[in-house]
Amino acid sequence: MTKERVKKIRSSMNKLLYEKEVVSVVDIFIDLDILSKKDYEDWRFGRINYLERVCKGSLHKLSDTVSEIFKYAREKDLKITTTVYKKWGKGKKTTLRFTKYGKQSIEKRYSSNFMYKNDKKVRKEKIEKIFSEKSEKI
Repeated sequence: MTKERVKKIRSSMNKLLYEKEVVSVVDIFIDLDILSKKDYEDWRFGRINYLERVCKGSLHKLSDTVSEIFKYAREKDLKITTTVYKKWGKGKKTTLRFTKYGKQSIEKRYSSNFMYKNDKKVRKEKIEKIFSEKSEKI
């Protein structure tokens, strides 16, 4: 993975953490234009069998992106939780799949969320510190 790609992923995570305080892998994919909002909504409504099918790039690129997200989360000591994604709309609320074959370990990584471990005030301070460090480097 290139340094530029790593910077984009980390910048996306920082931006989303600042805006939302809780960031999912799907949010990062949308922010990086790996996944369109329309395709995400189609998947959530059950019109797409599995999310990887509509993601831009190879499975290797997706895997590398997710690995970098987790690496950065560990470096920043973020709390990692998982979410069960259920189908939106009418009908049975089935659990949605991220991958073609539904391998549990990969599904769990895709359904992860990241947030700072401390209270809101401390989280905001950490995020602002990250942004101020970046602006000093420029």
